[in-house]
Amino acid sequence: MNKELIISASDSDVQIALLEDKQLVELHREKKNTQFVVGDVVIGKVRKIMPGLNAAFIDIGDEKDGFLHYLDLGPQYNSVSKYLRLAMNGDASMQTLENFKIEPVFEKNGNLSNTLKVGQFLIGQIAKEPISTKGPKISGEISFAGRYLVLVPFSNKISISQKIKSSEERSRLRRLIQSIRPNNFGLIVRTVAEGKSVAELDSDLRLLLDKWSRMTVKLKTVNSPQLIESELSATSALLRDVLTDDFNTIYCDTEDIYNEVRDCIRTIAPDKIDIVRLYKMDTPIFEQFGVQRDIRRAFGRIVTIRSGVYLYIEHTEAMHVIDVNSGNHIKAGTGQEDTALQVNIESAKEIARQLRLRDMGGIVIVDFVDMAKAEHRRELYEVMTEEMKKDKARHTILPLSKFGLMQITRQRVRPAVEVDVQEKCPFCDGTGTIKSSLVVVDEIESNLRYLESSQQERKLTVVTHPYIQAYLTKGFKSIRRQWQRKYKMRLTINPSESYNLLEYKFFTPDGEEVQM
Repeated sequence: MNKELIISASDSDVQIALLEDKQLVELHREKKNTQFVVGDVVIGKVRKIMPGLNAAFIDIGDEKDGFLHYLDLGPQYNSVSKYLRLAMNGDASMQTLENFKIEPVFEKNGNLSNTLKVGQFLIGQIAKEPISTKGPKISGEISFAGRYLVLVPFSNKISISQKIKSSEERSRLRRLIQSIRPNNFGLIVRTVAEGKSVAELDSDLRLLLDKWSRMTVKLKTVNSPQLIESELSATSALLRDVLTDDFNTIYCDTEDIYNEVRDCIRTIAPDKIDIVRLYKMDTPIFEQFGVQRDIRRAFGRIVTIRSGVYLYIEHTEAMHVIDVNSGNHIKAGTGQEDTALQVNIESAKEIARQLRLRDMGGIVIVDFVDMAKAEHRRELYEVMTEEMKKDKARHTILPLSKFGLMQITRQRVRPAVEVDVQEKCPFCDGTGTIKSSLVVVDEIESNLRYLESSQQERKLTVVTHPYIQAYLTKGFKSIRRQWQRKYKMRLTINPSESYNLLEYKFFTPDGEEVQM
């Protein structure tokens, strides 16, 4: 598979498009004024405890308080709390945790009001960005993600990605990690670590340990809620997570992003630094690579598939709803059941792409075309499962219900990507209604009356929409003739297809527009 990354930067945000075989599959937007992103480590102060929710609102130095549930404190909360206290007191040994005594596992069943107090400082990590009216969600479990490894403090456990299937490779990685793992730091081996050498894994681990050490040093001077350790920018984080051997090119349209990407590639995959290129053409980069065209086609309430099938996609506060319509399906099957299966399989592939592209999270309900045969429903479920394997977000897919509905849950850590592909109507100016044509005619006559009485105009040309022009000029006793006799002036009415229905202008015999 050929993969390309197209990065477009402006004064307000950075847009990142991931193309697979020239087709847009992911679109990411990073606003430059965003204070917190997923993965940021913050020092917060408990502002309010909600016993009924067993949760607390945490002041993190932003306009919206963070939300922390008791269950999100994590099993190592006692150790994290002890670490924070010692680090803020300047204990240098907290940079390595070599001699740190891990506290007993935190009790799962308990009350937050017995654990935290209003005004208390705590350390946490942003688990979800603000969505709609909700503030960010905070987790008491801290981890740092690298290229090949995820560092988990206050643990001595080694976990290996389930996507690494080979038992020999899993054993090899476990031996290597055991040989380099520092005390009191657990490690999660990511899928991309498969086949990597101990030197590459150790280099990634050192970067993560340096990040932990820097954060510990910063804690000495903290005295208010604030960001203490930032996650990578969206560009660098995406490169870290998706860069694979089948990446072909990365295009950047500004020097700053180009240098940032090169620095990131130099750290995580130095052999691929030559795939980063600076785009210098005058045509906007998204237009040049067809990204803008794909955005216009893929976003919106109705998404049309080439075979004539189309999807209705509706977003609500509680869930996303997708309705599959066969439309003018051009591939005729051997019967209604076969056609329904073809329509549903094509739709499933596009729906899997749409979930990634729009980053739709939470509950997704899909209403497929009804199928009578159980084997067809099972085949559709298998196709959807296979297509969703390309999605890195955690998800769960249930088989079709007896009503023909498929339920999908997908990890939701940030707001869904929304692109407005509609333009304001030039006729109604976005209101959905327009004035009656008779009202427009009355307005023209009112202006004629004013120009004749106040400006002493005796010869005028009115340019208007062809529909209005025909209405005013057709017939022996046309409205134009009536106006000429009534206001004693010579009046010409010309049509213009470039005018909207409600638009009209007055001109003098010299061709000068009369300003009203």
